[in-house]
Amino acid sequence: MDVINESKRFSFDQKKTLASTTVGFALENMDSMFLSFALSSMILSLHISPAAAGLTSTITNLGKLFGGLLFGILADRFGRVKIFSHTIFLFALATGLLFFAHNIYEIYLLRFLAGVGSGGEFGAGVSLISEHFQGFKVGKIISFSAAGGQMGGIMAAIIASIVLPMFGWNTLFLFGLIPVALAYFIRRHLKESPVYEAEVQKNHKLPHVSFSELFKTPQLAWQTIVITIMVIVENAGYYGLMIWLPTIMQKQLHVSISKSSLWMIATIVGISLGMISFGYIMDKIGPRVAFAFFMLSAAVAIYGIAIAHSAMMLLVFSALAGFYGGFGAIISRLYPTNIRTTANNMIMAIGKSVGGFSPVLMGLLMAKFSLIEIMVFMSLMYLIAVVAMLTLKKLRNFNHGYM
Repeated sequence: MDVINESKRFSFDQKKTLASTTVGFALENMDSMFLSFALSSMILSLHISPAAAGLTSTITNLGKLFGGLLFGILADRFGRVKIFSHTIFLFALATGLLFFAHNIYEIYLLRFLAGVGSGGEFGAGVSLISEHFQGFKVGKIISFSAAGGQMGGIMAAIIASIVLPMFGWNTLFLFGLIPVALAYFIRRHLKESPVYEAEVQKNHKLPHVSFSELFKTPQLAWQTIVITIMVIVENAGYYGLMIWLPTIMQKQLHVSISKSSLWMIATIVGISLGMISFGYIMDKIGPRVAFAFFMLSAAVAIYGIAIAHSAMMLLVFSALAGFYGGFGAIISRLYPTNIRTTANNMIMAIGKSVGGFSPVLMGLLMAKFSLIEIMVFMSLMYLIAVVAMLTLKKLRNFNHGYM
């Protein structure tokens, strides 16, 4: 039974939770893709190097690290909804203000603030889903929400193909304000997680939260470190690919900005289908085998991008490279309620901030190495992540976790 058919069993609160998280993920993806499409125009108009342009994505992810650590603790202590309902406004405001940015330093500042706002989005969102959907296989539900969030990337591609040639990159970021009204409407009456409320009532007080809880035992510490490594590798591949793919298409295949934007739509659709497939496969055969299969596939696909000589080949390989996700599902299952959002946000924030150095690193490497050499290095990172993941014995007994 797929998520659409299964939704007949969902309560109104469950449907609202799923819708609100999907809108939040869509907004974040739309913003990330706006930056991707605007990158080549920024380089030309601001007369900056590719490395300086790639640094905008890295700074965004450093903001996500700060915001993720801060809002993860706050969400576990004061509630998921309170944090989830307000971070979007800081994120959207910083995105919209890029319209007025006229130098790279203003862009860096606003991208950092946007990252801070979006940093609390993921952990609170997936915690709400996992806690609202007890009794369901959350892998496919979270994957469905994440894939729905990719629609933000499709919106960005459509808007970019129209706005960039006519108005320039500054105007593009004004459209980052569009989902705010919808997100606010959906979240107005969103209820707190029943699991979280039960935790508070059981202890008769707000929970005490500390990052040290994620490293309380050697086994838990190793689990946290390995999952963080996996997230770093995934984000290094994802951001390196998504930020530079339009530029690679423009240079390697000699296509226009508008056509590269439209090809990115097809790529995002492929990634979305991969995310949904991963959720179903993980629920069916377990995360250990599913992650190993998809990370190995990504390692091959990343190399394939470097040797692609047509837009269709580039489309197939780039879609395959995004064929997994699912971290929210395993983190929510492997960590208890009192540190669940902290775990999600800390692991994802570190993964995004460290992996976020990929675009600026690729910008630097492009000046000295061929695309094939760069992609071989990225493929090796996926292989290292597979080896590390196979050491997590608890993933074998995934269905016996905290949920």
